[in-house]
Amino acid sequence: MTSARTHSESIVQTAGRYIPGGVSSANRRVEPNLAFVRAEGAYLFDADGRHYIDYHAAFGPLILGHCNPEVNRRVAETLERIDLVGVGPGELEVELARKIVEHVPSAEMVLFCNSGSEATYSAIRLARAATCRRRIVKFQGCYHGWHDAVAMNVISPPDRIGRKDPLSAGMTPEVVEDTIVLPFNDAEELARAFDASGEEIAAVIVEPVPHNIGCVLPDPEFLRALRGLTREHGALLIFDEVITGFRHGLGGYQRVCGVAPDLTTLGKAIANGYPLAALCGRADLMERCGPDGDVFFSGTFNAHPAGVVASLATIEVLERPGSYERLFGLGDRARSGLEEVHARLGIEAVVSGFGSVFVTYFMSGPVRSYTDLLRNDAERDLRYRRGMIERGVYVLPVSLKRNHVSLAHSEEDVDRTLDAAEDTLRHL
Repeated sequence: MTSARTHSESIVQTAGRYIPGGVSSANRRVEPNLAFVRAEGAYLFDADGRHYIDYHAAFGPLILGHCNPEVNRRVAETLERIDLVGVGPGELEVELARKIVEHVPSAEMVLFCNSGSEATYSAIRLARAATCRRRIVKFQGCYHGWHDAVAMNVISPPDRIGRKDPLSAGMTPEVVEDTIVLPFNDAEELARAFDASGEEIAAVIVEPVPHNIGCVLPDPEFLRALRGLTREHGALLIFDEVITGFRHGLGGYQRVCGVAPDLTTLGKAIANGYPLAALCGRADLMERCGPDGDVFFSGTFNAHPAGVVASLATIEVLERPGSYERLFGLGDRARSGLEEVHARLGIEAVVSGFGSVFVTYFMSGPVRSYTDLLRNDAERDLRYRRGMIERGVYVLPVSLKRNHVSLAHSEEDVDRTLDAAEDTLRHL
């Protein structure tokens, strides 16, 4: 750190004395580990007065941009008249559930919670109850939260591919063993798993676009095969749309691909940065989570008015004509511009993305699964990301991680980003 970073460095050092590792979520400690004190629109401001164009977007929730005035005003107005009640339904909660049912193809009923991990945990519990089976299938490179059934095989080292790769100590071995890990975009492997263990598989859970490793686009045939095989073998299909939901359209990626799962989890961009997540799906399944059902679902802060009204305000903005066209147009501008920079400099790279998401892999194509990404030049990837931060563009300094455009970004922001990318690459 230089002397210009002294205030930020002081905050980081003090955090380490009171918070394990200095952060409240393991993936927040990166290098450089900056302390940000303000966020507005498309920008972040660190403790030493430097500002950055932000594409990290807190791992994706800020689809409208930081501190969106419409969202914040609605939240403030709501909290002037009601806060946490903790009994009965809320009027705002009912309206938001109706909106989600209107927009998300698989949603017939909705339950609200506070994080994506809570939503996926509940989806898996519900699937096991509905099928009376224990095992689930997940895919290498997909992340579905911190709980034992799925906290494994995300960004795995080469020697852990094809084996269990738990993310944490203390995970229950029996629960880990009940999870089958398969390669993404490989329907034949899934068919073989069902042939071998179909009567034991309760559900297949998948990020329809694995965004936790950047952006690996699904083969349409693969998603259709997931739907067909789960139906054939009596298992449930769970789409984890915590990232893709709302960011890729109000109907999620399931509306894009035309495949409706049995259950869907939503989060992140659902409330533009306020804590809120949801589990939705078929009514016959969801009713089992009600007070008269046999699957327990509860939470003191579930459907908190702040998150619910933030989501309603976010939806209102996204429903306006041209919102997604503008958002996706900025994403297209970033992706095509990066491709031109790489071509001009003779750099071997793949620019991947969808809609408002973009990521650069320093490798040749194609990119169809996590195994392909083992070819990514991770050292160059990190140097590039840190160089972008030095030039005032905040991209998460972790290899393979995606970038997000928001409605607060401008074409000028994207063009400045492309200039920074070219300058960074010339100096690598």
